[in-house]
Order: sequence, then structure tokens, then C-alpha cells
Amino acid sequence: MAGSSSAADTMTFADLTARLPGDEGLIDLVWTLAAAAMLAATAMLVHAVLAFIARRIAQRTETASDELLLSHLLRPLRWIMVALALLSIERIAVPSRDLAGAIAAFVRLIMPLLWGWLVIAGIRFLRSYVYARNDLGVEDNLAARRRRTRADILTRIAVIVVLIVSAGLMLLGIPAVREIGLAVMASAGIAGLAVGVAAQPLLKNLVGGFQLAFTEPVRIDDVIVYRGEWGRIERIGLTYVVLRIWDERRLVIPVSKLVEEPIENWTRQTSQLLGTVFIHIDHAADIAALRDIALEAVRGHRFWDGRAAAVQITDMTARTLEMRVLMSARGGSELFDLRCDVREAVVRAIARDHPQALSRARVMLEDGEAL
Repeated sequence: MAGSSSAADTMTFADLTARLPGDEGLIDLVWTLAAAAMLAATAMLVHAVLAFIARRIAQRTETASDELLLSHLLRPLRWIMVALALLSIERIAVPSRDLAGAIAAFVRLIMPLLWGWLVIAGIRFLRSYVYARNDLGVEDNLAARRRRTRADILTRIAVIVVLIVSAGLMLLGIPAVREIGLAVMASAGIAGLAVGVAAQPLLKNLVGGFQLAFTEPVRIDDVIVYRGEWGRIERIGLTYVVLRIWDERRLVIPVSKLVEEPIENWTRQTSQLLGTVFIHIDHAADIAALRDIALEAVRGHRFWDGRAAAVQITDMTARTLEMRVLMSARGGSELFDLRCDVREAVVRAIARDHPQALSRARVMLEDGEAL
């Protein structure tokens, strides 16, 4: 038994040694690898020269779109040029034809991924172009938020589709994997049903993402109130939305929840809002003087947009009158600061100049009534 085991080991080592190339074979491999390296270096040099020329031309133009395009496309184009150069190794005289064929076969295998990378770079350029043309810093940014939201969601969808197609094309180039894939597809009935049931929440959110992109119940930078939390839409993904709450917390909401549940969108049509401040004053207060104080506080504030300013007595209780101060602002955050400042200004003016307007508790005693 020991002798047979030793013989088997000897035969295995001998077979391995026989498969290794000799001195001439090693030299052929080195020369072939050197040729491949020269082709790759030449392609990168040509790419660098063309990129330099393209950047110089882009700098001379008035628009920044061409520079933005180059920043997205140059990197995938570099490796595509290297891959195309390596494919030509089969057409030149190299010592090791087998190694040259293996290099070309590997390059053909990854070419779908490289072309997919280029397509994804083009898609991301389009998104960046939309972002550059739609600034959220303008006063009326409704159209900009709509375009940015749609570009963001559609970009993620397109990138996923390109990745799936590229990976599928690459796998189709491997015969063994293709056969395994066909066999799996032939027996995937029950497994597909199980996966479909398990992935139902994911598919539900994906469908909600499509619906969110085109129906636009919310957009990027929208101010919403969701389950009592006030914040701005910071990011919209395929399956979730990130709400940046006023205290810097982040609330991650599944897309399906935003589609199905009612939410308050303060910037659905425009960012302009109306707000109120309620102040309780005494029945004997000088309403005309307090009205002038409140209107002056509203109209003199930097956040008032000039649309609405009014003061009304909206309710009365046994002890106080309810004075409502109506005001308008360009957005939710400006309105909040405006309301706080107006409330403070009116209360301070009452305490300083009209103390009789402060609410009082009155007791009337009848003659002869025992205390």
C-alpha cells in the first residue's frame, strides 16, 4: 500500500512537471505578457493625449456641460481603450498564441461590464446636468425640486437595469454558467414562487419608487410632516426616503408608506405658507393699539413675504379674548422664526406699554356678603 501511494505521488508530480513550460516556453510567456503590457501602456498614453486635448477644448467653451461630461466619461473610456488594445493581441505575432488567446478571451468576458460602466457614467452625467441646471437655492424652487427628484429616482432605476444587463451578458459568455442557468430556470417554479413571496415587501417598495417618481407626492427638499415629525426630504432612494428632521435626526421611511399613508406636504405646490400666533388678552385691552403693534411686528420682519398680515379676535372665554395674528412667509423654516419673533414682540410690548391688556381674574363682592 505504501509503495502504491508513493508511485501515485510520483506520477502526480511528474504530470505537474510535464505541464509546466520549459525554458523556451517561459520566455514565450514573458514576451507575450510584455507585448500585452505594451499594448495597454500605448492605449493609456493615447487616452491621456486625447483627454488632454479634450479638456483644453472644453476649457475654451462657454458652457460647463462639456467639462462635466468629460469628468464622468474619461475614466471608463480609459479602460475600454485598454481592453480594445488587448483584444488586438491575437492579430499580432506573439510567441505564445495560447496565452494571447486566453488574454483576449478574458477581455471579451469583461467587456460587457466595461460598456455598462460607460453607460452608467453617461446616466450619471445626465443626472449631474439636471442638478447643475436646477438650483435649489432660488426663492421659487418647485420646478427644480421636481426635476431633481425625478432625475434621482430614474438614475437609480437605470443604473440597476444596466448592472443586471451587463452581468447577464457577461455570464452568457461562460458556457458552463449558461448551462447551469438554463438548468436552474427549468426547475425554478416552486423556488421562484417562494422568492416572490419573500420579496413582496421589496417589490412593493420598488413599485412605490416608480410611483413616487411620476406622481410626485414628495420631492427632494420638500417640507413634510410625517407622523408628527417635521422635516425636509433629504434623499429619495428606490425603496426608502430619508427625512431630515429639524433637530438633525434622520427618519428613514419606506417608499410604500409615503405612497399609502397621508402626509402633510408644506411645499407641494409652492413653498409659501400662512401661519398664526394666538395671544390671550384681557377683555378691557386696547384692541386697536395691540392690532397696530402686531401688524408692525409682522410687516417689519425680514421673513415676511408681503402676502398676508391681519389681526382678528377669534374667540372669547370667561377670562380672556383670543387675538389671532395671521402672517405669511416664503417657507416653513422662515414662517417658524417669524411666528416666534412676532409672538415675542407682541408680548414684550404688552408687558411694557399695555399692562392693562394682561389677563386678570375678577371677583365681584355683593354688599353684605360674608367672606
